[in-house]
Amino acid sequence: MQVLITLKSLLIALVIAVALLLNASTSIAKENSSVEIFNIISKEEFSTYKNVADFIEQSPKVTIIVQPEQSDIEAYGQGVSKSLTGSDCDRDGKMDDNPTCNAVYLKLWLKYER
Repeated sequence: MQVLITLKSLLIALVIAVALLLNASTSIAKENSSVEIFNIISKEEFSTYKNVADFIEQSPKVTIIVQPEQSDIEAYGQGVSKSLTGSDCDRDGKMDDNPTCNAVYLKLWLKYER
């Protein structure tokens, strides 16, 4: 009985440790991506953007495949594929939403004292 409790406690501790490691690596990745943006976009390049809308428009584009909705299947048949294209404002290879693009622009704006 005591061995089972010890094994259960060990398993719980292991799960908690893995969760903490995953959380830490996610935080480090986010920090690295925000630091790297200054290495990717120079002050000279940033100064060419008229505003945040221009920055988003000029950012690289990323296309992702998404699940088709039922209306897509009804309109185009079984086996239809669907994709979305959007901006990669932080240059990490993933499509960014508008708040993320705004945050990246603001970081650059503050850094380069525009």
